[in-house]
Amino acid sequence: MRISLLKRLATVATALGLTSAGLLGAGAAPAQAAISDCPSGYFCAWKTDNGTGTMYKTTVNTATLGTWDNTFRSVVNRTNKFACLYDDPNYGDSAGAGVIPSSPSGSEWGGPGSNSVSSLKFVPTERECVLPAYPEWYSTTTWKLSGFGDMTADLQSDVMARDKAGRLWFLPGDGTGKLVGAGGWNAMNAMTRHGDFTGDDREDVIAREGSTGKLWLYPNSGSATGGLGTRKLIGSGGWNAMDKLTAFGDLTADGRSDLLAVEKTTGKLWLYPGTSTGALGARKLLGAGGWNAMNALVGTGDLNGDDRADLVAREGSTGKLWFYPGTATGTLGSRVLIGSGGWNVMASFLAVGDYDGDGRHDLATITNSSYSSPECSGAGCLVLYTGKGTGAFNAGIPEDGNWWGLNGTF
Repeated sequence: MRISLLKRLATVATALGLTSAGLLGAGAAPAQAAISDCPSGYFCAWKTDNGTGTMYKTTVNTATLGTWDNTFRSVVNRTNKFACLYDDPNYGDSAGAGVIPSSPSGSEWGGPGSNSVSSLKFVPTERECVLPAYPEWYSTTTWKLSGFGDMTADLQSDVMARDKAGRLWFLPGDGTGKLVGAGGWNAMNAMTRHGDFTGDDREDVIAREGSTGKLWLYPNSGSATGGLGTRKLIGSGGWNAMDKLTAFGDLTADGRSDLLAVEKTTGKLWLYPGTSTGALGARKLLGAGGWNAMNALVGTGDLNGDDRADLVAREGSTGKLWFYPGTATGTLGSRVLIGSGGWNVMASFLAVGDYDGDGRHDLATITNSSYSSPECSGAGCLVLYTGKGTGAFNAGIPEDGNWWGLNGTF
């Protein structure tokens, strides 16, 4: 694994267990009178197990606790953020962190998960108690510019990640991240990219608004450091009838990127071609039915070296992985089995282009709780599959265990 933070992750997971509903006394009634004295919007602590006596309260990050050091025995978090409790001063997380979820009503309170709290801070997402809000993504400078997977024309494969606070992060491939959406992205129930829909030779983002079924195009800003421009409505409604929206690349060979979607009620697979205006053209039927059997679609770019966009799909009932090659007629060819089973342990798929710089397109996955390997187990492991150039992939390599606590990657 490139980055080994599994010890931290395991420690945080333990702390989360200690500070879950059981220890926090979820729904404890009646609450102690002193607990109810904690003002709305504050984190409060007491030196007693039942939340009585002198009360400590704060709304700001506190690097040292002074006379309150190592004295927290009861806590309640009435802020709108996660409270991170550290055994060390200055937010030292060598022993992990106790994570106290937000309970604005004050109904959930209890022990802090440790008897040696020495500092505390407030963060929008639980992973930020010990990690950045975004995961670390690394890629190699490619030997040629394919455009697929690269949003900044720097010859590196990029990734977008949404955190649980609804912020959108751009990961350029060097382990860093940049905030490109300050909030509100949790309103989107589908997000995809891998296609230039505006004609500027840079990948754009398409997102569906869950409450309205509207489809939005977020054009690439053209910044060398990543960013999105002002969104444009490309679907006025009805898109909630579609499942597994996948920006595909150019299947129709007209120089414009296309979008695939499965119709929920019929299982039909539809192609929505891109146009010169950035809008979508009249749809074309690619699959007459049965595509509801697939619980993941991945527009991977050209996997077999014929300069046509291809598709990878996971069969939900069997966990098999199938390769569907693009054809010269703008359709999909006969499928080929490239994974005989076991792929249901993956929570999501990332089409990352050529991340390792060998001239072949690759695949990344993020695991769910059912995954287990000697290097990494459980949810949030990033596993990388290098492409063979034939439509298939080499064996996966667990790369990083810190892709947990997110709300979408693409």
